[in-house]
Amino acid sequence: MGHSERLQDVGTIAIRHASQSDLCELLSLYEELAGEKHSAAPGDRMSSETLLAEILADRRRTLMVAVLDGRLVGTADLLIVPNLTHDGKPWAIVENVIVSHTSRRTGIGRALMEKLIETARGAGCCKLQLLSGRHRGEAHAFYRSMGLESVAEGFKVYFDE
Repeated sequence: MGHSERLQDVGTIAIRHASQSDLCELLSLYEELAGEKHSAAPGDRMSSETLLAEILADRRRTLMVAVLDGRLVGTADLLIVPNLTHDGKPWAIVENVIVSHTSRRTGIGRALMEKLIETARGAGCCKLQLLSGRHRGEAHAFYRSMGLESVAEGFKVYFDE
């Protein structure tokens, strides 16, 4: 599972499935994102341990991490959803794509997204969807560079705010 490659000027990166031992570093990445406008902070450590165990046990979820020279610097979450349309082919949702501020523009995000796209394609998905807040223009440019197309107007309701 450990897709590894050498990225220009940054070192060796491994893309692998997350494990319970990654929790502290994952929470640090989520905290980093929470510092940005309109992002939700992670929960407390005890509930996060339970939630991570649940996520890792879910056969439809793939939580990937990017490790650069032994340090966790990125993560992304893929969910495969069963589907009654599109000839019964499932579809994929990507969420929580995060690369540490200090490791952006190095190819880490691209490596993560390529692995998730490959995983979704391998699962026979008819499409992959990713929602990104309007204010994340830099992220939108990155997703477009990956060949993702903006195709819909999104809507949401927050239940806990």
